[in-house]
Amino acid sequence: MSAPYSLIISQGRVADRTDGALVGARRVGEAVSSLLDLEPEVIGSPTPSRVDDWSAALPEAQETLTGLRRAVRGAIQAGATPLLITNTCAASLGTLPTVAEQHPDAVVLWIDAHGDFNTPATTESGYLGGMVLAAACGLWDSGHGAGLDPTKVVVVGGRDIDPAEAELLAGAGVTVLAPGESTPERVLELIAGRPAWIHVDWDVLEPGYIPAAYRVGGGLLPHDIAAIFAALPQASVRGVELAEFEAGDPEVPERVSVELIVETLQHLLS
Repeated sequence: MSAPYSLIISQGRVADRTDGALVGARRVGEAVSSLLDLEPEVIGSPTPSRVDDWSAALPEAQETLTGLRRAVRGAIQAGATPLLITNTCAASLGTLPTVAEQHPDAVVLWIDAHGDFNTPATTESGYLGGMVLAAACGLWDSGHGAGLDPTKVVVVGGRDIDPAEAELLAGAGVTVLAPGESTPERVLELIAGRPAWIHVDWDVLEPGYIPAAYRVGGGLLPHDIAAIFAALPQASVRGVELAEFEAGDPEVPERVSVELIVETLQHLLS
């Protein structure tokens, strides 16, 4: 029997450059709470977005990141499977080192259009969210720990990767699957029977389904994610993070987006 879920919702700004992701996390969290009849643990309080450099965003997010790390560790130690609904990928600065500590044998499926493997030396945008995996793998010190083995990281659906970032990914031994390679069969082959921690940034999808702040064409379709989820043995899942749903996009009705997220998630939970 799989472990019970512990629902954790991030509501503190972690390098948010738009206002929609915090709203999106709250509304998806409410829907998942209702679906699973779980009382969520809410971490942080919303503050306005702004475009700032990672060096300013990181200390501002200290309290939220510390709270997320504590919540994930507490859930795991209580025998529960963390189910996180977060605003930005940068929230994973607080979770991935805990995954490495508590589940050192787990493969991290980073389902994302981006590699998020820049460092302060390579970032062109200064965006903290683009540096998350590199920090967790110890390529730079975020102050929130590291310990993740890059050879146990699989970027699924990756396609918008800077040249310097690509060199870092290859040098560290991270596996990057382009959308056309991101099949359930290939993902299961790479997991090779090991436990998995799953992170989804909704920009992995082809634009037009679930709004995200950073849109990249040539992405996966919702049924592709659902198929990957359905193929994973439920007992192997050690945790789930869903990030970067940009609420308020007039081109994609919010109700439809929340329903699609919940429907996709159910392929993993059932």
